[in-house]
Amino acid sequence: MSWISEWLGYAEENNLSEPQNVTIFDTTLRDGEQSPGCSMTWDEKLRLAHQLDLLGVDVIEAGFPIASEGDFRAVRAVAQNVRRPVIAALARCCHDDVVRAWQALEGAAHPRIHTFLATSDIHLQHKLKISRQQCLEQARNSVRLAKSFCEDVEFSPEDATRSDPDFLREVVEAVIEAGATTVNIPDTVGYAVPAEFAELIQTLRDRVRGIEKVTISAHCHNDLGLAVANSLAAVGAGARQLECTINGIGERAGNAALEELVMTMRVRPDRFPYSTAVISERLFPVSQLLSEITGTPVQPNKAIIGRNAFAHEAGIHQDGMIKNPLTYEIMTPQSVGVPGTRLVLGKHSGRHALGLRCEELGLQLDRRELDQVYRLFVVLADNTKSVEDRQILELISKIDSRCSPRVVAAAAPRISAVSKDNRTSQAHSSSTPIAALPNADRGGYGAAAAIAFEVHETEQQEDYLWGV
Repeated sequence: MSWISEWLGYAEENNLSEPQNVTIFDTTLRDGEQSPGCSMTWDEKLRLAHQLDLLGVDVIEAGFPIASEGDFRAVRAVAQNVRRPVIAALARCCHDDVVRAWQALEGAAHPRIHTFLATSDIHLQHKLKISRQQCLEQARNSVRLAKSFCEDVEFSPEDATRSDPDFLREVVEAVIEAGATTVNIPDTVGYAVPAEFAELIQTLRDRVRGIEKVTISAHCHNDLGLAVANSLAAVGAGARQLECTINGIGERAGNAALEELVMTMRVRPDRFPYSTAVISERLFPVSQLLSEITGTPVQPNKAIIGRNAFAHEAGIHQDGMIKNPLTYEIMTPQSVGVPGTRLVLGKHSGRHALGLRCEELGLQLDRRELDQVYRLFVVLADNTKSVEDRQILELISKIDSRCSPRVVAAAAPRISAVSKDNRTSQAHSSSTPIAALPNADRGGYGAAAAIAFEVHETEQQEDYLWGV
């Protein structure tokens, strides 16, 4: 049985078929900032917090106040200025951390102290050098102290997925008794696989006294690339809070990506019948803001908000997209705030996409003219990463003996208009100048163009069948 079948079984057994709300706990400002090179000043954190508020997240973890004066200032600024969501501050299970967290949060409209303490033997023995009993007492006492300041208290047993299940159950019971309102189960080192993580959540729900009084949360890291899958498995097993970050940034390989969690539940309600308060149309703008603040770009093939998430180059894909976007897009770019779909013209593109781009440039080519341009386009595309508008216009100017005077006349002013930009962009662009191609003295393409002409003269297929 696959992991998805297993956790769907948990959902069915526990009557989770009706849509239920999942709390989105954003930790971009805390765990996300711990990603190397992604630190933020207090005013940058405040700027991003305002946008997370507009995005609709339920909880913003603003920082770790004991860590530095700057982080304390950032948490206090967010707490005082962002009023709708819960504002959380992280604290180790020790007196000074909890007090410092409360001092930063006391101006918040909805404060939460988030306490944590490792529970795995490897952490207890090698990092903390304390016994299980000391761990249990420290967790209980710190939650009680936090509760004396703040009604909303969260506890996280760090490295829960590598902890002894029986000891983990004891600690969770102790913190619930001490007043914790949320129990977060972290896969701190990204070790778990989905079926295993779902089983852990389900075991805690079955065996921990008082678990029904609290919200179960999941905080998954991406060391094996399973953070989002593990988080969704946890929801299927009964977790109702997910801790995540914009763009999936965070320690080492990062955290579960907020945008992927939200859109998976939105696109597949048949499998994930859960709702969130996130306004998905704001996902891309917030992602872009985070990249601007940290100076860390989003990988091009990143799901949902990457540069290529709504870009298509393969001819058969472009042909399908032109006829009906549903053929290759399972959500609209507008639904996540992306301006629109991009049809990238490259060596895998077909006539339909080239024809559409020519129309967008104001050039109405008949079928024979489009074939003539396409033959030379294929040769050019084989020698460059992607074909730009200026290069399409240059192609038409070089084959004026084959295109009608009306097409050449329509292209001429556009060629003139981009000539200045041409010189600039060629100096900084990785695309191949037409003149640099082989046999440029023979119309820019020489023998290659002649071969292409002969091959395509008898070829009837509309587009290359790439990327099936």
